[in-house]
Amino acid sequence: QVQLVESGGGLVQAGGSLKLSCAHSGRTFSNVYMGWFRQAPGKEREFVAAITWSGGSVYYADSVKGRFIISRDNAKKTVSLQMNSLKPEDTAVYYCARSDRIGRTGREYDYWGQGTQVTVSS
Repeated sequence: QVQLVESGGGLVQAGGSLKLSCAHSGRTFSNVYMGWFRQAPGKEREFVAAITWSGGSVYYADSVKGRFIISRDNAKKTVSLQMNSLKPEDTAVYYCARSDRIGRTGREYDYWGQGTQVTVSS
């Protein structure tokens, strides 16, 4: 059984930093991608970043590139998202997700955490 649990969300002022963590349970494979997504009220879910368990490949949305850093700890089976230079538009519920397969339009994420709220004030 796969379970993802996010933590680290909170309230931070613009320009500040937060670090989110995702604890993963279940067997991992070389083709598994761990991703971070976010969704603000009234907006569509947005891809933020992703990383392979090997750490050989990382991906960032243009909106966060240069500010956010995704990393993983294979021994602890966790994936983290270090968020720097936060902006009010980064305010959203952040979700950790796991992808085991590729669909026609890209990776399909089938497992999701409960989400953690990140609020950035001006």
